[in-house]
Amino acid sequence: MDALDQINAKLQALQTIGITIALDDFGTGYSSLNYLRNLNCDILKIDKTFIDDLTNDSANVDVIVSAIIGLSKELDFDIIAEGVEYMEQVQFLTEMKCDYFQGSYFSKPLSEELAIASVNKNQFKEKVIRS
Repeated sequence: MDALDQINAKLQALQTIGITIALDDFGTGYSSLNYLRNLNCDILKIDKTFIDDLTNDSANVDVIVSAIIGLSKELDFDIIAEGVEYMEQVQFLTEMKCDYFQGSYFSKPLSEELAIASVNKNQFKEKVIRS
């Protein structure tokens, strides 16, 4: 991340040809609020460790996740929550206006062919509506 100007130029070139850029594992490692402000990206993926702790009342993670989603919305990012495993997480994230969910609540990891077939059959959308 030392060459932020060069990275942004490359990201911008990718966006120009229609590629969507996601900042993965936000909230851990090298991610920081400075990257949100300075990187050309479209989507913010909230790290699974935060989503895991949403069902743990003593962790206060709900406040952090809510703040990440709110800030991201103000900065015009779409949001993906990684590692969603329980309906309670889906409900909380839906209330917070999270855009997308990823995790075993919806499906175990699939091959490309099975993933495309599942999306075409709207299996994932139906699971949210029925739950």
